Amino acid sequence: MGHTNATSWRGFVFLGFFSFGELQLLLFALFLSLYLITLTSNIFIIAVTRMDSHLHTPMYLFLSFLSFSETCYTLGIIPRMLSSLVMGVQTISYVGCAAQMFFSASWSCTNCFLLAVMGFDRYMAICAPLHYASHMNPTLCAQLVGTSFLSGYLFGLGMTLVIFHLPFCSSHEIQHFFCDTPPVLSLACGDTGLSELGILILSLLVLLVSFSFITISYTYILAAILRIPSAEGQKKAFSTCASHLTVVIVHYGCASFVYLRPKATYSLERDQLVAVTYTVVTPLLNSVVYSLRNQAVRRALRNAFRGRLLGKE
Repeated sequence: MGHTNATSWRGFVFLGFFSFGELQLLLFALFLSLYLITLTSNIFIIAVTRMDSHLHTPMYLFLSFLSFSETCYTLGIIPRMLSSLVMGVQTISYVGCAAQMFFSASWSCTNCFLLAVMGFDRYMAICAPLHYASHMNPTLCAQLVGTSFLSGYLFGLGMTLVIFHLPFCSSHEIQHFFCDTPPVLSLACGDTGLSELGILILSLLVLLVSFSFITISYTYILAAILRIPSAEGQKKAFSTCASHLTVVIVHYGCASFVYLRPKATYSLERDQLVAVTYTVVTPLLNSVVYSLRNQAVRRALRNAFRGRLLGKE
């Protein structure tokens, strides 16, 4: 496979799990099981928030869009990853790699912005409950969701352009299982300093801006909870934020490790482990935390099954 020049460049080869040998089938079974659980949970969240009128609130509207975004993100990565575990080394065209990077980066950025919006929603619900219904109206909710998706697409496009304006004139073997920015950037020839700086700036804008909104929201939320006189009231107020906080910690922890560090610190084995975490485990955690640990969603599920049983009778 060797080397080629920039003018004859046509595609890339994934070598992500090539060194795992006989473990590939075991990994395939494991990742397929986790993915099916994630996909089922996200579809369930989207469906139940649409069908149950009790969940027609801003919080569950944002949750359904987060589930939709997570589903789109995993669809662009995991099916190809699973096929590579069964079929071995896989190729992807230059355009296909750019498209995969654009969509994965876009959905990942969208998730960050949606998590920030959900933090703002919790702030309004706890810190300004009397004005919550009037302020978090359908128009504002639609604007927040639309801004999150549009911003995600713009940042995804920016990251893709920063990478793919470079000439790729060294090995075209990607030591990864999808076209993520760090492994593709490592294949570029020439001086990549400006591109690394561009990726860092874009990543900082996405992660730090959205995380700052979440931090500010939870600072006010914590202050409001501490003013509640009863321990039971404090526990009830905090329980509405627990799922969101869990997802935020894992999501931003993995994203910061991958994108907020210099090219010189890239490590094949470590980066693949982290990539598996944020492409397979984190979406699973998001869906399970919100579908199984959320009392309102569980109640909606019970009502749906009860209604179906009564309908059959």
